[in-house]
Amino acid sequence: MTTAPKRAARADARQNLDALLVAARTVFARSGVDAPAREIAAEAGVGVGTLYRHFPHRAALVAAVFTSEIDATAAAADDLLAAHPPGRALDLWVERFTRFVATKQGLSAALHSGDPAFDALPAHFTDTLGPAISTLLRAAEASGEVRNGVDPLDFLMAVADLSHRAPSVDGVPNPMVRLLLDGLRSRPGVPSAGG
Repeated sequence: MTTAPKRAARADARQNLDALLVAARTVFARSGVDAPAREIAAEAGVGVGTLYRHFPHRAALVAAVFTSEIDATAAAADDLLAAHPPGRALDLWVERFTRFVATKQGLSAALHSGDPAFDALPAHFTDTLGPAISTLLRAAEASGEVRNGVDPLDFLMAVADLSHRAPSVDGVPNPMVRLLLDGLRSRPGVPSAGG
């Protein structure tokens, strides 16, 4: 008989956790990663105590938000490939990735703070997003829409670097990222990067 209340408590805790992650993402984008805890709790519709119960330290919350966004960005690759031709799926995913990078402008200092909560993030970034961009690039190569032989992680880091330097504004893609994507396109008479 105690199973149902425990399950309900777990479901409530999961809902609170999800609400906190969504709220923190919104608040971080608006106010930066140093925004007050009460602002995040209010956005989530929970008390500050609930925030601290799930995330006793700010670094744990920042890491959880960053990890969840990496995972969601990676998962979008398969969804986009299922719904669009490979070249278009690649473009749409890169747009999503640049928005992800643009909302992390204040995170760089936190990630380099030496806090052990952030130690696993760089590897999670490459281990999760690397396969996603690789899948997209290989599909676009196979369809003849982009040049062969582009290193997926080099491409990902180039997009990230360009996005940090000149973030997209009001939903308009970064023109330098657009130029990079255009440079990937296969054109008659232009040798591919692989040959």
